[in-house]
Amino acid sequence: MSKGWDRALDLLRMRSIQFIITASFTFVTVLVMLFVGVMLYSKFSQTAEQNAYLYTQQTIEQVSYNLDRYLNDMTGIFNLVEEKVVRSQNVPDDKLTEQLETIVETRDDIVSLAVFTQQGELISGVPSQAMRKNTKLAWQSWFALAQENPKNLSFSLPHVQNLFKGQYPWVVSMSKSVTIHQNNRQIPGVLLMDVNFKTIDDLSRKVSLGKKGYVYIIDLVGNIVYHPQQQLIYIGLKNENRLLPLRYSYGSYPDDSAEDKRLITIKTVDSIGWKIIGVSYMDEIVTTKKEISGFIFWLLIVVAIIVLLLLSYLSARISRPIKMLERSMKQVESGDLTVAASVKGSHEVEQLSHRFNLMVARIRQLMDQIIAEQEAKRKSELEVLQAQINPHFLYNTLNSAVRMAGIGKKEDVITTITSLSKLFRLSLGRGKPIITVAEELEHIRHYLIIQKMRYKQKFAYEIEAEEAALGCLTLKLLLQPIVENAIYHGIEQMADPGFIRIRAAVIGERILFQVSDNGLGMRPDVCAQILQGEHQSKGGSGVGVKNIHERIRLYYGEAYGVSIESEEEMGTVVSIWIPFIEPKGEEESA
Repeated sequence: MSKGWDRALDLLRMRSIQFIITASFTFVTVLVMLFVGVMLYSKFSQTAEQNAYLYTQQTIEQVSYNLDRYLNDMTGIFNLVEEKVVRSQNVPDDKLTEQLETIVETRDDIVSLAVFTQQGELISGVPSQAMRKNTKLAWQSWFALAQENPKNLSFSLPHVQNLFKGQYPWVVSMSKSVTIHQNNRQIPGVLLMDVNFKTIDDLSRKVSLGKKGYVYIIDLVGNIVYHPQQQLIYIGLKNENRLLPLRYSYGSYPDDSAEDKRLITIKTVDSIGWKIIGVSYMDEIVTTKKEISGFIFWLLIVVAIIVLLLLSYLSARISRPIKMLERSMKQVESGDLTVAASVKGSHEVEQLSHRFNLMVARIRQLMDQIIAEQEAKRKSELEVLQAQINPHFLYNTLNSAVRMAGIGKKEDVITTITSLSKLFRLSLGRGKPIITVAEELEHIRHYLIIQKMRYKQKFAYEIEAEEAALGCLTLKLLLQPIVENAIYHGIEQMADPGFIRIRAAVIGERILFQVSDNGLGMRPDVCAQILQGEHQSKGGSGVGVKNIHERIRLYYGEAYGVSIESEEEMGTVVSIWIPFIEPKGEEESA
């Protein structure tokens, strides 16, 4: 029993990475999908509802625009007829009749044009048909509206026009009171223009708002001008709630008066005051939202299953190469730097394997580099120690002291020997490669004293140093090879006396040593060769400028070193850059 549990635990440990990856990503994915699903449903539902409202409003706006445009067109024709009737010198006359006939013939939607007296007597009409008896003209709504509002054009509700014999069309009558000329006198009358209602019916009937929605039109007081189910309304089988449209002129409003909840959209035709009402059923909008929710639900289920399967497969692919890479890391941990991981897997794992190999190779490279740098540093220090006691320089100095003693210049001999002893004391420096800037400048001062004794009045020198730089630390014997080159290669062969200027300054976080002379100078290509160690010269200390440049870079890094500026017959300026290090940081620097 115990062995079975151990095997189960081992199996669980082996599959732990895969299980954690699968469970974690599945949990996060499900949460994200639920959040996205809720957001999508909310957004789509809101958008569907807004689109339904917007579509209804745009549809009603379009119907209103078409109807308003058509009624304005009819109003323009009515005004034209009115102008011709008013300007006619005698009504009726043949010219006026001919003009009215032309207007009726060119417009199929104009049923008739007629002029009546205020007593209801027909004066002129097109088409020229007899009126029916007992028409009771005074009872006609359009006739009464023209007399009640003599200055305004009136529109009647749709009705059957039965004034003339032989035709009974469904029309909207346009009427207005006019003044006409008859037998050299002016009499009041009424102008009538019957417009076929079929055009208005067509403009409204073509509109559909969903499967059950529709559009109807009412006038200012709520009378129905048009309704797709007008016959059912007349016989009482259908009823419209016209109180809500009468209360508002524009906008969309919910209507709960019927069993089915509806959305009422209202737009008023400004020219005549009619109101166009669009009726949309809310259950159709809700149905759209249900369809969206159902689609999103099943989409999330399918996506969740696919994601779960993909995550199971990917987690297995990821966990296997990670374990292989772990074994390679353990080999490196044990000290084997010859390991080369060749792990196959996902792109990230392959990149990790590649980076691991680069890291191991870089470690080997750095170890080799450290060994090489230590060897170079030891070699450089050996060369410095060799340069500290240059036999040739010592021989020349002692020889000069003997000659001065022979001619009785005891003071010069004492000065030379004293400077030589201090020079060697500072050069040895108790075996330490690091000294202060003040000690380095003191060393080069004694060196220049000795050289000036040898060369008499061949050159002069000047040493300047900022107070802040004197206490800082530097590698020793940086200046002597530079000054030695300035004397041997720049000033010794000059006819005139030379001048050497040495300066030490603090610039930012660095210290600058600068050795300048007015000697013979050199070409720029020779400067580059000197730094690279490719230029061979006679004499010197044996520790070249290249060696100084490499020593500085070994101790302080690539940002420091030596630079040379020179021009033939103009002299040379050698700049040495080292970091600003105070004595308290000596141990840290080492």
